[in-house]
This record gives sequence, structure tokens and C-alpha cells, in this order.
Amino acid sequence: MRIKTKLTLGVGLLFLLIILLSLSAIKYINELKADTENILVANYNSMEYARNMLESLEKNEIDVFEKSLQKQEQNNSEIGEAEATQTLRYHFNEYKKNKNTAPLIRKNIFKIMDMNMQAIQRKSDLAIQNSTNATTFISIIGTLCFFIAFILLVNLPSNIANPVKELTESIKQIAAGKYAEKVHFEDHNEFGDLAHSFNTMSKKLYEYNNSNLAKLMTEKKRIETLINNMHDPVIGLDENLNIIFINEIAQEIIGLKNETLIGKHANELALENDLIRSLIRDLKSNESTDKTPLKIYANHKESYFERENLKIHITPTGENEEILIGYVIILRNVTEYKELDVAKTNFIATVSHELKTPISSIKMSLQLLENKKIGIINEEQKNLIDSIKDDAGRLLKITGELLNMTQIDSGKVQLTLYPSQPKEILNYAIEATQTQASNKHIKFDLNYPEKIANINVDTEKTAWVLINLISNAIRYSYENSTIFISIQQTDENINFLIKDMGQGISPQYKDKIFDRYFRVPGTKKEGTGLGLTISKEFIEAQGGKITVNSEFGLGSEFMVTFPILKV
Repeated sequence: MRIKTKLTLGVGLLFLLIILLSLSAIKYINELKADTENILVANYNSMEYARNMLESLEKNEIDVFEKSLQKQEQNNSEIGEAEATQTLRYHFNEYKKNKNTAPLIRKNIFKIMDMNMQAIQRKSDLAIQNSTNATTFISIIGTLCFFIAFILLVNLPSNIANPVKELTESIKQIAAGKYAEKVHFEDHNEFGDLAHSFNTMSKKLYEYNNSNLAKLMTEKKRIETLINNMHDPVIGLDENLNIIFINEIAQEIIGLKNETLIGKHANELALENDLIRSLIRDLKSNESTDKTPLKIYANHKESYFERENLKIHITPTGENEEILIGYVIILRNVTEYKELDVAKTNFIATVSHELKTPISSIKMSLQLLENKKIGIINEEQKNLIDSIKDDAGRLLKITGELLNMTQIDSGKVQLTLYPSQPKEILNYAIEATQTQASNKHIKFDLNYPEKIANINVDTEKTAWVLINLISNAIRYSYENSTIFISIQQTDENINFLIKDMGQGISPQYKDKIFDRYFRVPGTKKEGTGLGLTISKEFIEAQGGKITVNSEFGLGSEFMVTFPILKV
């Protein structure tokens, strides 16, 4: 059977199938319209529960009302319905104590009924509208498919025969040595693929026929000159990690000459050169696991370099898939920035240390002013003293955090590790924050086993972290709320858990709260934003881990984990 005949039969069948599809779609959409009217069961149930609650309220049937209310609490399907049901539960609990809240209960029930009535009407209108729109849309698509199929039936046979004729003519031109000849098919079908392969063959033949070795050598020299004039060390390797180029400044910091590097495998050189071993360690991974600047002796002093690994991919002529052809290692000299960072750290440490003495003196003077032996102060003077005391305390805390941060920056965190009892550390932290909690009428719900294994930690810094976490929990908790504090012991670890019932942390900020100076937008401007950063550094320096689990609107839970001290 001829190709033209096969295509005519195939397109004719497609034409019939499209008509059948359109008719079936209209039928199923109408069925969908009927089905969607049955999805409102939840709203009708809420109406039924509300009616039962009204009747039982009039008859004072508390048990019947309770059962209907429980069913309603499991059947909240609309926005705001859960809050309304929760309010109804509150007023009903008050009603059981005294009968004065009956009007409020009726008001809440009518509110729930109104929500569901509106939802029933809205869903019904939406279902009918969607069904109507779908029927119209499918009908239009079916009509378009009819015209498309008709056009294909008329034009497709000639569109197949003409490319075959054009391709045959182009092959004759290539056979005659005219390699610039190309076939221009833009269709994404078998003929398009055939034309793409044909043009690739033609392009490669043209390149081979017009290659110029002298031109290639000139371009190579130009690239080498550009690389050698770069101020940053640059090393190039092929896909097998053989060194193919290296500029002069890179040779200086590595300490090897060009002739001993070019063409050599990096792994062989790494056996005798620590710097090369460090540079190629993470070369084949997607990203470096160590972001710490490299310390290298260069320019007659210790210098710092940031490393960037680049994977070089190309798409071969006429192909679609990229292939890896090598790697480029670039080292950026950041010594100047490192020195400025050290100077900044030393400056902050000096200023913070100098500020601690006068601030401590101010606090001591305030204590003397409060002493009645010196003299009686009036209420306004007492308020001023309290305000100064709060400000002095805040300044002292800020300077302390800045001093801790400078220790972390300089890598000089001093730890005194010895076996410690978790309960004693936690109890100390709770006592230190008890006054702060009492001011907001916040209670601590404390829970830990009677016997807990020891941990090997710095007691002072661990207590500082727990005090900081509990203080944050108090700050972000509502008045008259409860903070849940516990210690959990597993086979390997001891976990300190501090959970508040505050607002919680939005998902977009959850991964940033341990960053320096970060504060969640919208919170009160207190502190420096360094507390959690310092806590994380202190805990990790002791071999522990600190994590947070928070759901916006439901509070936050911080967990500090230490390994159990093995006896």
C-alpha cells in the first residue's frame, strides 16, 4: 500500500476519533455536573449538627448538645468555621458552669449555619458554572480538532512527498563537493531529524576541508597569554585530571615549574604536594564541601585564597548533548579582606572589653542608689533608676555577646570540658530566668527522668545557651502561657528541649535564624541578633547539635543534643 494511501486512512481515522472524543467529553462533563452537586455533604452535616444543638439548648439537654458539638468539631470544612466552633466550645463550657452564655451560644451556632449556607450556595454555583464552561470549552476544542484534521487530510500527503524530493537534490550537491549545502526543514519530525543529521555531516565536512593549523596555533598562544596575565592563580585540567595549563602566579604558590606540571596527572603530583592534593579533593563533586579560605604562603607572607572549581562543558558540533572536557581551578586572593576582618574583630573585642568596665560601674552605682542607707528616693527617681538599670543590663548583654562573637571569629573559644549532670545545668538556667518568666506570669512545665547519664561539656557555656533559649521562649510567649522544658535520654544522646506556645517562625525564615544579626521581621528590636549564632557555635564546639522545629502560629521548639559520656 502506498504511503499516501496509508496517511489518508490514518488521518481519516483520527478525524473520526476526535468527533467521538468530543461527544464523550460532553457526556462526561454533564455527569460531572451531577456529581459535584453531591459533594456538599459536609456542609449539610454542619447544618444538621447546628439544628440539633439549637434544639438541645432549648430543651437544656446538655449530653445531646455535647454529642452534636463533638461531631461539629470533626466536621470543620470552611474557612473560619474552626475558630467559630472553638468559640462555641468555650461558651458552652461556660454555659455548663452558669446559664448566662446561652445567647452567645445561639449567636455562634447561627454564625456556623450562615457559613455553611453560604458555602453550599457558593459551591453549587461554582459546580454548575464549571460544568457549563467545560462543556463549552470541549465543544470549541472539538470543533477546532475537526478543522485541523480536515486540513491535515488535505495537505499532509504533499508535505511528505516534497521534503523527500528536496533531500535527494541536496545529497547530489554534497556528492559534487559542495559542502556548504544545507537542508532547511523546520518540522520536528523524522524529516527534521534527518535534515539535522545531514546538516551536521555537511558542517563537519566543511570544517575539515577548511581547517588551518597556523590559525589554531595563534589562537592557542593568545589564550595562554591571557591566562598568564591574570592576577589570580588559574589551573586547567582535562577530564582525566591531567594538567593542561597553569599560569605563572599559580606556579609560584604551588612551588613547581611549568615543565614539571604540564601533562602530569594531578593525583600523581598530589602525592608529593599538599596544596595540589587540597585543590583536587572536591574537584569532581558538584560543590566544595569546605568553604574555608586556603592559607597559603605567598608573596613572602601567609595569604588567604578562596577556591572556585569550574566544570567545562561543550556541545560538539552538530550535537545536542553536552560533554565534560575538563576543569578550571581559580584561586582568588582574599588576604586583604581577611586582614580587615581580623582588624574588625580585634576592634570590636577591644571596644566591648572597654565598655564592660564602665557599664559594670554604672550597675554598681545603681545598686548603691537603691540602698536606703544612702537616702530615700521617690517613685519617679525609682522609675528612672529602673530604666537606667534595664539599659545598662541590655548594654552589658550586648557587649558580652560581641565578646563571645569575637572569640568565635578568632577561633579562640576556650572550653573547659568535664563530666556534668544535665539536670544541674538545666535547673541553673531555669533559676536564672525565673524572674523574667514571673514578670509575664509564665509557668515552666519541667519534665526529665530521675536518672540521667552525664555529658562531657563546658557547664558555663552550655548553661549560657540554655538561658538564652529559655529567655527567647519567654520573650516570644504570650502572658499567662506555659513553656515546656524537658530532658530526653536515648541510647546515644541527651536532648534538652525547650518549647514555647508563641507565634512561631515563618517557613521562609526558619533556615536563617542561626545567621549573624538576623532578626525575624516584625519582632521587637531587642538584642543584637547574635544570641542564636553564638549558641550554635558553642554547642557545635562541644560536639553537640542545636536544631529548631517550628510551625507558624503554634510556637517553636529548640533541641540541644549532646552525646552521652561513655564510662
